[in-house]
Amino acid sequence: MQLAHIPFLHAVTSDAVLERGDFIASALRVMAAGGPRVAVHLRSGTLTGRELTHLAEQLASEQESTGAWLVINDRVDVARAVGARAAQLTSRSISVADARLAAPCLAIGASVHDMDSAVTAAYDGAAWVVAGHVFDTPSHEGMPGRGLAFVKEISAAIATPVIAIGGVRPQHVATLRIVGAAGVAAIRGVWSSDAESAGRAALDYLSAYDVSDASDRTARGDDPGDDPGDDRGDDRGDRQR
Repeated sequence: MQLAHIPFLHAVTSDAVLERGDFIASALRVMAAGGPRVAVHLRSGTLTGRELTHLAEQLASEQESTGAWLVINDRVDVARAVGARAAQLTSRSISVADARLAAPCLAIGASVHDMDSAVTAAYDGAAWVVAGHVFDTPSHEGMPGRGLAFVKEISAAIATPVIAIGGVRPQHVATLRIVGAAGVAAIRGVWSSDAESAGRAALDYLSAYDVSDASDRTARGDDPGDDPGDDRGDDRGDRQR
């Protein structure tokens, strides 16, 4: 699947987030706030396929009106059934190659935790890799973050866009872009409060990107008229097989 742009912010859920009564409202706020620069990842370790499908159906129709992406973690079948734009594979999922054969209509992302898995995912045609965890995070208590060097190493080794995850906050965006990250993924950074706050949180990440991008353009001496506006995103997806 050929992709023009990859969303910059990947808002990843947890079971606790999905169980909140205002989750759908929060997700809709995030999608409306970020448009094509945002992907909402439905990730659950406890929901049945039917329950996950019910949630996904309530968001899939908003992709067209907002431009935002709906991504289903692990369940390629659910992603196809509801018309999501992508599926995100974990280390326990089917391979990227098999997922692309099963669902050629979907962009396929892959979660990676070392160089070998990143290179394999890139070779198999992943649209992006989510690499982490980068910084210390409560979800990996007692496990130090792999650090910026991890993101830099993977970004230098593969052409596939690298999305950094794990304790990532808006203040980390500029530094992560410097070491090669094409985007960031967040859980608590987006879903920590109510629906209105989720939309604002998404905008905080995107604003951090805009400030960083403007600084880069100034440093390069680019013409301000070349600003791509809301169509920003990583274009390395164009080079996917």
